[in-house]
Amino acid sequence: MTDLPALIHSIPKGLFIDGDFVDATNGDTFDVINPSDGSVLAKVASASEADARRALDSICAAQDEWAATPARERSEILRRTFQYLTDHVDELTLLQSAELGRALPDSKAEVTYGAEFFRWFAEEAVRVRGDYRHAPSGAGRIIVHEQPVGPSLAITPWNFPLAMGARKIAPALAAGCTMIIKPASKTPLTMLFLAKALKESGLPDGVLAVVPTGKSANVSALLDDPRLRKLTFTGSTEVGQKLAAEASKHSMKTSLELGGNAPYVVCADADLDKAVKAVAVAKMRGAGQVCIAANRFLVHSSIKDEFIRRATEVMRDFTLGPGTDPGSDYGPLSGEDQLEKVTELVDDALAHGATRHLGDSLPSGLNENGYYFPATVLSDFDADAKLASEEIFGPVLAVQTFDTDEEALKMANSTPFGLAAYLFSENLEHALKLAEGIEAGMVAVNKGALSDPAAPFGGVKESGLGREGGFEGIHEYLEPKFISLPI
Repeated sequence: MTDLPALIHSIPKGLFIDGDFVDATNGDTFDVINPSDGSVLAKVASASEADARRALDSICAAQDEWAATPARERSEILRRTFQYLTDHVDELTLLQSAELGRALPDSKAEVTYGAEFFRWFAEEAVRVRGDYRHAPSGAGRIIVHEQPVGPSLAITPWNFPLAMGARKIAPALAAGCTMIIKPASKTPLTMLFLAKALKESGLPDGVLAVVPTGKSANVSALLDDPRLRKLTFTGSTEVGQKLAAEASKHSMKTSLELGGNAPYVVCADADLDKAVKAVAVAKMRGAGQVCIAANRFLVHSSIKDEFIRRATEVMRDFTLGPGTDPGSDYGPLSGEDQLEKVTELVDDALAHGATRHLGDSLPSGLNENGYYFPATVLSDFDADAKLASEEIFGPVLAVQTFDTDEEALKMANSTPFGLAAYLFSENLEHALKLAEGIEAGMVAVNKGALSDPAAPFGGVKESGLGREGGFEGIHEYLEPKFISLPI
């Protein structure tokens, strides 16, 4: 079994700039905390604005040569990176569970998921196509040539420290773009591991920079530099919209994956076995700290009591414990801020009349310095309770009821967000009609798992712009150039 202290020691703690791991110019560092016990896992270099600009200089200097690198060569680097991550699955699994607090099975699943982006876009790198056609007027030929957007900035969240970076880095590199990535300050070690993996897989110096920092403004200040041509951000809607506004000053290409508030609609004709079983993945993966996690459980009133009874048993079966403990099914929340937010939402629901079926106490024996929250099931709260409309980033299953399809759609769509949704119905025509009526970028029918590197990931309304993954993902880093030729 991998030894955690030795693993942490082996990971570079510096900024990754121009192919080397270096200290911050002012020597600043920040602590990476283990959410399971509050201990300090490591001290990581904290980039200043000067460091961020140094990183931008390095990727701008490398852009032309990387764009001119044959697609097959870029593809092979990505393919080797996939293999490197696959070969180091145990180390990456343990590392993510230590810095995120997530249970080992969920971390291992993310390694597989995150690595797959490098394999998928290794294949897409050599399949970028343009177009050649006759002008309708007969006056010439129309050539459409796809070119790299150019130097890019990626800002990623803490909840998927490998996959969120992988699904930005892999298509950018495949398209011929250089990139700076700022990982979340809660989980920078995984991204530094990935930088090491890319370097060892043959990525040329300067093509990628990784700049962890305790002060996000030090990196977002780069948006005032016209050399930067692409912003890709995953995180809160409020922050993403502010960054996009800054990026718009230079007409920068932007893609955003923002907040979610996923409805989980269980119709009267649903197979309850499927609907209840899917709760384990749709709600409890990562202790509910997932942007596409089921958030509002909308259940037909005729099956409400049976669904709650059976879903409560599913939730009760999950064992809470330290993320690195093999016996844990789910771990703590990511930090004190998350613990306070989830506690506030549950307390508010109880104040608005909620019935609590599960979750009134924590199991004994947990470290009191960890950020633990029990698996919780609530129902019968007033419509004006906060959790009826706000995202619950935690292991809380909150049930509301409906009587008609029209009511279900109104409830599902009564939010400014539209990232993901889950729908359960055994009638295909019924399910398809409801799926098309739900305002979300992604809908899972009769299943609790949704993400796939081969499929486009993204939302509508205030859940974002653009798509990651699938055939669409590489086009976020390409610009079509029209070349007009005479006959």
